Parts: sequence; structure tokens; C-alpha cells
Amino acid sequence: MIRIGILENIWLKHPRRASFSVLANVFWLLTVFCLQSSPVAAQRVVDKMVATINAGARTDLITYSDLLWQLALEPNTPLDNPTSADLNRALRLVIDQRLILQEAEKLPTIAPTAQEISDERDEYAKLFASPAEFQQRLLRVGLTSEKLNERERIEKYLDFRFRNFVVISQDEIASYYKDVYVPRLRARSPGQIVPTLEQAKADIEKILTEAKIESDTDAFLDTARERAEIVMLNPV
Repeated sequence: MIRIGILENIWLKHPRRASFSVLANVFWLLTVFCLQSSPVAAQRVVDKMVATINAGARTDLITYSDLLWQLALEPNTPLDNPTSADLNRALRLVIDQRLILQEAEKLPTIAPTAQEISDERDEYAKLFASPAEFQQRLLRVGLTSEKLNERERIEKYLDFRFRNFVVISQDEIASYYKDVYVPRLRARSPGQIVPTLEQAKADIEKILTEAKIESDTDAFLDTARERAEIVMLNPV
């Protein structure tokens, strides 16, 4: 499972904006370069500085290319002339990723292995219609293994920081079964035999675990955004 999807879920459920500091007199800096999208063709991409973020460790620059890299991993999201809504959604996600990454880099022992990076790439590929489509999108934006390394590091940090400490009680499982699981199943599939509590226990525990991780991650990011210095350089 791609655990970084937690961030996407948070923004879908709580679409509030990060608290951005806007500089008064900022020059728009543009650098034009070419990214190879295939051995026989190239796509010309106009790159620009979008924002900077400092969570206490260092100042990271977020560019337009970073937003395209995020969009490239999202099936059915256009890469040619992306909408402002898509770019701003990607920006919020990238900001959250950078906040987590700056924390993750304080723990060198959670650096991902080559196999984990490869597995991560395979998991993303499954989201697309074919491996060829996935590869084409990666080439289109020049997404490198280094970027996938960063995303795997983020996921390992989320596991270390939150998943390893989640405890689901039997009372929570029983309450969810009675108040949510059974009523929802009966509403969706009238007449279907309802699994017993014991039969549904593993699924419910997984649901509650992911919900707690999402809630804890949301709270962590709220605090991190408040403490961080986030400066918008160029609207998208």
C-alpha cells in the first residue's frame, strides 16, 4: 500500500490552505530547460521557483517541476497545461512532504533500501493502466529514482512515527462493528449475510489503524505548518 496516500486523504477531507508568508517585492525567476520524454523527443518545460519552506533544519526550494513530479504520479491528471487547482493541490502535498522529509532526515537509520525503492515504484505503476503509461509519465517530467527515494523515506518515517505506536482496543473494534460496520453493510447490501465480529475483526482493526494514523499525521502536519516558515514566491 502506498502510505503517502494519507496526505492526499487529509487534503481531500480538510482542504484548508497552509499559512503562507508572502514576500512583498519578489522577482519572478524563470529558467527554461529541456527534459527528455523519450529517446526521440523532448518536452520543453518552463521551470520556476514557487515557494520556499523551512521547518528548522534548512530552507528547501519548491519549483514548478516538483509540482509536475507530484502530478505525474496521479493517474488521469493532465501534465500538459495543468489547471491552477491541480497545481495548488500538488503544492500543498509537496509542502507537507517536505515538512515530513525534514523530520525524517533526522533519523538516518530509516533510509530506504534499493529494494524498497523498487517496490515503491512497482506499487505506483499498479495505479496506471499499464507499466508503459507509468514509465512514459515519469520520463515526461524527468522523475528520478532520487525523488522516489524521498517518498519512500517519508513513508518509512510515517510508519516509524505513527504506525508502530497505534493500539486498537477490543472495545473500539466492537463499537465500530456495532455502530458502523453492520449498519453500513446492511445499507449497501440488503439481504447479505453479515460477517460475525470475529470474522470482521481483522478488517476493522485495519480500518481503525489507518484512521488513527491519518488523524495523527494530520495533527502533526498542523503543528509543523504553524512552526514552519513557508514563503510563496510565485503563484500557480
